[in-house]
Amino acid sequence: MSHLTFYERQRIEHYLRIGWTVGNIASVLGRDHSVVSRELSRNVGQLQTYDAVSAQHYFERRINRKHKTKIGKCEALKEYVDARLYEKWSPEQIAGRLKEYPPPELYGQTMCTESIYRYIYDDRGAPWLFHQLRRRHPERRGHGKRHHRIAIIPDRISIHDRPAYINNRTEFGHWESDSVVGKGHSGGLSVQYERALQLTRIHKLYGFTADETLGAIDLSVASLPEGSFKTITFDNGSEGASHTELRYNHNIRTYHCDPYSSWQKGGVENINGLIRQYIPKNTNMETVTKEMIQAIEDALNSRPRKTLGYQTPNEVLCKQQQSVH
Repeated sequence: MSHLTFYERQRIEHYLRIGWTVGNIASVLGRDHSVVSRELSRNVGQLQTYDAVSAQHYFERRINRKHKTKIGKCEALKEYVDARLYEKWSPEQIAGRLKEYPPPELYGQTMCTESIYRYIYDDRGAPWLFHQLRRRHPERRGHGKRHHRIAIIPDRISIHDRPAYINNRTEFGHWESDSVVGKGHSGGLSVQYERALQLTRIHKLYGFTADETLGAIDLSVASLPEGSFKTITFDNGSEGASHTELRYNHNIRTYHCDPYSSWQKGGVENINGLIRQYIPKNTNMETVTKEMIQAIEDALNSRPRKTLGYQTPNEVLCKQQQSVH
């Protein structure tokens, strides 16, 4: 016997509204009693009403589920995608890495970015995967609602005076710096982001002073070979007021963005958003340990990047250091 049609479902809805029994409806449709009974048990919701449009929608979805996707046919592929999503990789990073550097058990297997998104949004098996996607865009601030004062920064050099070749992102050593604020501004993170390799360094701040930030950047500089820091670009917060010390101590040229122009150092702003996947806003920073911060840094530096040919920042850094030696 063929499936119920949308027209038959409309007739069922009509007959129910005028009080017909299941037996009467089945008889006039020329269907078995059990067919109509099963249709109602599947599609009558909490309000105990039957809706033909909704019933047709659920029927079509059940039919589509019978056609397994590529990820549904390969358990190893599913495990690979799930694991990368839990590591906070984007679907584009997963697809690119799988194509360029597949694990042995998935050699020859590919999966496009769109297919991964469809898998994530499919409500059949793993709806929780949606929460592993990158952050949602925050609501935009209305006009006239900024109340931050711009700090007075001595010897400030505008980003417009930064050499144009730095914007090409081809030379290693040009960094952006910013802060991630914890609950109540009682603590946070100092974040440094390298523009060419997309390398990240993160350190805990116990206060948003210039000296605290300077100490964090000193740690970042010490973590890499000499000459890895050529320039750093800051915003106009007071945390960057001691930037001249970097010029004298490490021979690092420093630049500052225009007021309220965070897009001018978009790389570190993007990384801050990714960090929020691990440390949401209003997190009490006293609960965040240095070991947790190191784990987040390692995770970010181990994500494949499209602009790096789906290699990770750590991999490119390692190859670069090997070529030097």
